[in-house]
Amino acid sequence: MDNNFKRRALGKGLEELFNNEQLDFNSLEEKIVDTTPKEEIIEIDINELRSNPYQPRKVFDEEKLQELANSIKEHGIFQPIIVKKSSIKGYEIIAGERRVKAANIAGLSKIPAIVRDFSDQQMMEIALLENLQRENLNAIEEAMAYRSLINSMQITQEVLANRLGKSRSHVTNILGLLNLPEEVKDMIVDNKISMSHARILSKMEKKEEILALANKIVNENLNVRELEDVSKDESVAKTHKINKKNNSEYSYIENILCEKLGTKVKINNNKINISFSNINDLNRILEILNINE
Repeated sequence: MDNNFKRRALGKGLEELFNNEQLDFNSLEEKIVDTTPKEEIIEIDINELRSNPYQPRKVFDEEKLQELANSIKEHGIFQPIIVKKSSIKGYEIIAGERRVKAANIAGLSKIPAIVRDFSDQQMMEIALLENLQRENLNAIEEAMAYRSLINSMQITQEVLANRLGKSRSHVTNILGLLNLPEEVKDMIVDNKISMSHARILSKMEKKEEILALANKIVNENLNVRELEDVSKDESVAKTHKINKKNNSEYSYIENILCEKLGTKVKINNNKINISFSNINDLNRILEILNINE
């Protein structure tokens, strides 16, 4: 069987993997290793390797890398990495970046590798899968991986949740973190703010309020329950501030109508002005008012 046929078969295997009910990186890597003859596993100079440009992990746990390096020193590398010949120079790592970093720490100059010709999209999907299913990505990296998979595979959040074996709410909550201010995302990456804290912050709208509460979490070591209480207080304070600012004699009625109709309402010169964005929004308001066309 020639190499071109093998590569086509492995490419098909990858396509089958992504068409399966559940995504499984281990199946892919096992398939590649098991179908590769020993003579095709080559030793590559570590200096010739560069990171997969689609690698979602930006922060590597130094302590865990050292543990892996110690294991490599004692037992060697049991499983070859998978690489692609770079169009620029050397090779790009498709799977096994942690092994490469640990091997470097262990003082190895070469590492066993299998060279395969994957497309850029396949490289991205493989890197995302490996990290999602094998590593503990921080919440922001996980969110970016989810978004990339949704975009590249053109699937919904619900489909992705099913195929990753996650709940729909987990995927939705994780993706919601991408709307947080950059400063708060950095706090999550640095483990200053937990996922539970971040989920509460992501439900808020104003950047200033989110930043203020994020700093309060860090400086005052707020737990999740305390944050929930504080965020509720902030919402109450915000509501009082709006009511105080609006000194119209009908302001309380405007607030009630705003809540009921889910849109901006103004009372002025004995007229009620109800805002709507389009015909569908107008029909929604008419239904709430029980007005039939």
